[in-house]
Amino acid sequence: MVQLSPEAMGPVINRLKRAQGQLGGVLRMLEEGRECEDVVTQLAAVSRALDRAGFAIVATGLKQCLSEEGGSESLDVKKMEKLFLSLA
Repeated sequence: MVQLSPEAMGPVINRLKRAQGQLGGVLRMLEEGRECEDVVTQLAAVSRALDRAGFAIVATGLKQCLSEEGGSESLDVKKMEKLFLSLA
């Protein structure tokens, strides 16, 4: 199993924090009775941010795994495929 370093995850953590703020904004919009189109637009932005963060995590893990000694031999292709598909 590949452990993700906090240094490599810095940009992902920042993206997730922004998504967290956006989600809070969506909740406020709903509580204020804002227009459906505005709410859905913001919710779509949150969803995209989460998807991108997920793909970045999987890609970073794959890169780390392949760069380790013997990494390509120990790579569990089925597990990586399952991770990618879980984001689809």
